[in-house]
Amino acid sequence: MTAAALRPAYRELLAEMIRLPSISSADPRFDQGNRAVAELLAQRLEEAGFAVETMPLPYHPDKCNVLARRGEGEGGLVLSGHLDTVPCDEAAWSQDPFRLTERNGKLYGLGVCDMKTFFPIVFEALEELDLGRLQCPLYVLATADEESCMGGIRALQSSGRRLGRYALIGEPTSLVPAYAHKGVLMERLRLVGRSAHASRPELGCSALEGMHTLITALLQWRRELQESYRDEDFHQPVPTLNLGSIHGGDNANRVCGACELSIDIRLLPGMSPDGLRRELAQRGRRAIQGSGLCLKQQPLFEGLPAMRTPPTEPIIRLAEELSGHPCRSVSFATEGSFLNAMGTSSVILGPGDIAQAHSADEYLCADRIPAMVRIVRGMVQRLCLQ
Repeated sequence: MTAAALRPAYRELLAEMIRLPSISSADPRFDQGNRAVAELLAQRLEEAGFAVETMPLPYHPDKCNVLARRGEGEGGLVLSGHLDTVPCDEAAWSQDPFRLTERNGKLYGLGVCDMKTFFPIVFEALEELDLGRLQCPLYVLATADEESCMGGIRALQSSGRRLGRYALIGEPTSLVPAYAHKGVLMERLRLVGRSAHASRPELGCSALEGMHTLITALLQWRRELQESYRDEDFHQPVPTLNLGSIHGGDNANRVCGACELSIDIRLLPGMSPDGLRRELAQRGRRAIQGSGLCLKQQPLFEGLPAMRTPPTEPIIRLAEELSGHPCRSVSFATEGSFLNAMGTSSVILGPGDIAQAHSADEYLCADRIPAMVRIVRGMVQRLCLQ
């Protein structure tokens, strides 16, 4: 199977989408806009008869979402994905990451797996359907900044916009539907004390020693969380708290005046990012109480809630039927939790393999494209045309 699974026009669309960089990153050195690829997709959707809205993000003039709709009424289906990619090290690639390359049944290019190919697949799936007979609306949603801060879907949620009843998110799941994933919280904890000569430690206040106390309190909290929350639907069935990096002090003969720790917490469904952030602050303050140290807590990003769509939802049952696989959870985060909060029941299902995402020589096996086309077409038929 080759990329001939896509008609020439849609293969050309994919090649053009790969050619147009749309990297998003928390590091300003790598961060880019996505307007060029968004405008390309918007033009193709307009040509296909959709009413299209390009929605600029309030915090960046060159980033935008694309929201397209065809059909009237309530309910319907959202075909959802993101337009941005992660940064890449071009020297680590065997070919140009911004050029669609086909070799040995695989398509190579930055974003080909995660997840630009989803949009040409959508066009391919719609090609043989009579969208003039839609009974419920069909939406195509393409967001910005999913890979960095979820800024695109957050802006859409803040707008109060209502979408369709169901959503198919085309993230890489190897054609196996997923209904749940964990949430993410990343925080930086900085302790500020007072430096002094190492021969007179009583004149200082060691932030490094205080961090030892704080870490002990965090590990105790982790044990309590894992005793209180458990979900066997996940490979790692408990919430996790990772001590990711630590930096403090500058010389052996000085009392450490400042020390900071960055942590990562993975939340199970039902756990609140804001609630955990508040509890973290309370436990941190208690741990250093009376020490003379000052604790400063900084979110590394806003935080992402966990997702769980009830497995009895029609979109989940339909995804299982069309894919031939039972639903499962996935280890990575998506925009599904936001769509669910907006009243749209979501399933995650795409042709890529998460093992290839964010890697050098990112690729998609071309023989998965026809199966994904059938799944998308089947969902549109059942949820919008029948």
